[in-house]
Amino acid sequence: MVLDAAGTPLSALLSRPATGTPRATVVAVHGGGMTAGYFHGQARPELSLLHLGAHLGYTVLAVDRPGYGRSAAALPDGLGVTEQTPLLHAALADFTRRHPAGAGILLLAHSFGGKLALSLAAHAQDGDPLLGVDISGCGRRYTPAAAADVLAGRPADQRRHWGPLRLYPPGTFRTGAAVVAPMPAREAADLAHWPRLFARLAPRVRVPVRVTFAEHERWWRHEDAELAALAADFTASPRALVERQPDAGHNISLGWAARAYHLRALAFLEECLPPDPAAPGS
Repeated sequence: MVLDAAGTPLSALLSRPATGTPRATVVAVHGGGMTAGYFHGQARPELSLLHLGAHLGYTVLAVDRPGYGRSAAALPDGLGVTEQTPLLHAALADFTRRHPAGAGILLLAHSFGGKLALSLAAHAQDGDPLLGVDISGCGRRYTPAAAADVLAGRPADQRRHWGPLRLYPPGTFRTGAAVVAPMPAREAADLAHWPRLFARLAPRVRVPVRVTFAEHERWWRHEDAELAALAADFTASPRALVERQPDAGHNISLGWAARAYHLRALAFLEECLPPDPAAPGS
């Protein structure tokens, strides 16, 4: 489908429950150099977030961020995090005008998409149906090796994106070619600013937050002291969880661990749902 982001068309993948109103809506936001198809891995259908979410009663909307998919022609150089934020906000407003969202929206985001999700949450307005934010592959400080590459503008070693290849089903790299896209120049230039931007955004997030680091994450520092400090930065959030996903690399949602991670994210969403006054016994 195509969403109207204040005049900019954003393409998206949509998966809905077979019957009834969705319990809630998961908006999936992909990372840099990927597309919305990251959340709909084709190597093993049971690993797809779109399949799993709809099966469990949720609408799942995976959006191609500004500069990817349908908007790439209009935004060939892409946009930074701050510029992408109002466009995604407008696109989600367009979606909720046309489709039932259930109890609200969980932003489930990966890597660079996690930066956009945190920015959107930090700038959330009263009345926005945001329930929580669930992020993987995005921290507050790069590892020394990643920071050196980012500051020098060097492309990252592919092992940093994937980790050990045994973590991914056979066929991942054949079918995965369709979900890979070039990172736009302005987005790449924005990478170096993230640690400072995180420090400004995190204290403004007022919904529950869950951040997951893969066992083999090589982009971000994730030693115990760093994770404790990261959680403490979310001073306005009612709950900030930091977790680890075993047997996973940076691209969790394309690996064998995808189903376990997605189930944990949906369990987190269940914890964010408001009580249903119509439920028996209420």
